[in-house]
Amino acid sequence: MTTPALLTRMIMAGQGKAKADLVIRNMGLLDVITGSVTVTDIAIVADRIVGTHARYEGEVEIDGSGRFAVPGFIDTHLHIESSLVTPLEFDRCVLPHGVTTALCDPHEIANVLGAEGIRYFLDCADRTIMDVRINLSSCVPATPFETAGAQLEIDDLLPFRDHPKVVGLAEVMNFPGVLNADPGILAKLMAFQDGHIDGHAPLLRGEALNGYLAAGIRTDHEATSAEEAREKLAKGMAILIREGSVSKDLAALAEVLDENTSSFVALCTDDRNPLDIAEEGHLDSSIRRLIAIGRPLHHVYRAASHSAARIFGLRDRGLIAPGWRADIAILDTLEECRVSDVVAGGQLVTPELFEKRSSVVPVGLHSVKAQAVNASDFITEPKPGQNRIPVIGVRPGLILTFREEASLSATAEGLQPDIESDVIKVAVIERHGKNGNIGRAFVTGFGLKRGAIASSVGHDSHNLTVVGANDADMAVAVNRLIELGGGFAVADGGEVKAELALPLAGLMSLKSFEEVAEDLHHLRDAAKTLGCVLPEPFLQVAFLALPVIPHLKMTDRGLFDVDRFDFVS
Repeated sequence: MTTPALLTRMIMAGQGKAKADLVIRNMGLLDVITGSVTVTDIAIVADRIVGTHARYEGEVEIDGSGRFAVPGFIDTHLHIESSLVTPLEFDRCVLPHGVTTALCDPHEIANVLGAEGIRYFLDCADRTIMDVRINLSSCVPATPFETAGAQLEIDDLLPFRDHPKVVGLAEVMNFPGVLNADPGILAKLMAFQDGHIDGHAPLLRGEALNGYLAAGIRTDHEATSAEEAREKLAKGMAILIREGSVSKDLAALAEVLDENTSSFVALCTDDRNPLDIAEEGHLDSSIRRLIAIGRPLHHVYRAASHSAARIFGLRDRGLIAPGWRADIAILDTLEECRVSDVVAGGQLVTPELFEKRSSVVPVGLHSVKAQAVNASDFITEPKPGQNRIPVIGVRPGLILTFREEASLSATAEGLQPDIESDVIKVAVIERHGKNGNIGRAFVTGFGLKRGAIASSVGHDSHNLTVVGANDADMAVAVNRLIELGGGFAVADGGEVKAELALPLAGLMSLKSFEEVAEDLHHLRDAAKTLGCVLPEPFLQVAFLALPVIPHLKMTDRGLFDVDRFDFVS
């Protein structure tokens, strides 16, 4: 809290009449508004920048010679749960990449644990070095066409509305509910008309988009083409360019980021796991790639910081200037965005800083309540007179799926996979202990020749999702997840070949991010031995169960046509 004494000290230090707490000397300061680079000292008192473009003395001084300072990066949309580690481990993993603010929707844990999950995230946000802000989950469950672990109505959200870490209402995924003025959706929209409302509108165009925006929704991270993004920009919607472990839209959207649009464009990951962060980076990777393909340098850095802050109403950050929050990424080079030091809230980020944080007791350690399954539970009976069946089509780097068709042979054990044509089984098993549903269908695009891959991360209701070339290995993989209390598993020949336990709500590991990355290496290698051709198979399995993203999805209640917003008959 800023007291009169502290504010006085800031004013005096800014004038050079008192020492600053921290001074970064001889730093090449990038102005994300003009693009100029000036060699200067940067003076900081507490969590605030108090001086630039002058010479200062500080209690602690860092030499920035030959390096560059840019405002700390802001990830404008992610679900920390999908990083597979706790918020405190996410903090330790991502902050060194220059991400000083993260706008999180705890939608995944809320679908499992409800308000308890949101409270857990707010407790963690009070302890992280990174400034984790929360958008309150608007769609729990995402649709009425799946079985979730919890349900959040407006009365469940209102107790959190005025928490200092809460920004607004998270992605409104149920756009049909908006367009049809569903009373439950309207109640949530009404409660946040004077705040921020985050959007989620894949492929929504024309007058339907107008109606959606008329509700006061301001952002979208689901645009997958430049044409779609330009229409949304033209209608006043801020575009969040997404590049995550599965959803990779940067290449398609890069062209919309230029000197005319950069104030209305920001960056997000939605989401990255620790293995991808270790191999590629986080938002620093997106910045690096955008610059490499010719996007104007200071406009890219503007989108990653100042524009993001303005879009989400964070008025204290996004510039390196007196009076602004001291969130700074220090780079070896601007073009390659190689982060060598980070200042977050005025603190130089070091390993010792993370060790000073207090812990938060994990929740949801017994949330997987499904009963053990048998191979016979995955038998899929043919329908009379049906020669060709609908098949979910998966493509690398997209959570969009496609409607394909296949002719499959039938035996006494029902419809059989066609391995040569890359058509295998997919099933979703209800895991919240409510009804024991099992939805069954077929999917193409994984390339599996044998075995099975299972996940308790199954957006958004997080039931158990499994794909496999045979029923027996599907059962082995699912049963191992039940034993672990959630996670990922690869099975082949009746044995589990690799696994990662995710016992916190069936979504997050209690291990360090380094250990999780190592386990993910083993899982990817095991998936490849089955013939899997997808670079990130586990999160693609997870998104098969997301019935708000076109076109064909799988839930515990059956195969779902997102375009019709109804089950496949």
